[in-house]
Amino acid sequence: MENQLGFVLKLLLLSALLSLLIKYAGPSLSIPPTATNALIIIFLPIVIMAIALLWRFQAQKQN
Repeated sequence: MENQLGFVLKLLLLSALLSLLIKYAGPSLSIPPTATNALIIIFLPIVIMAIALLWRFQAQKQN
């Protein structure tokens, strides 16, 4: 139970920090609104998650 609470608190803190970073540092980034940038923003989380899951699958397969 304590481990789950710690995980939830870490996740909440990370989410709050990311939110503040997007709110205050995001507008200072000058990213042009192009189709390429839109595709990168859309597909990057999917690719990162796929890599993480494949990595986890390979680690589980070895054990």
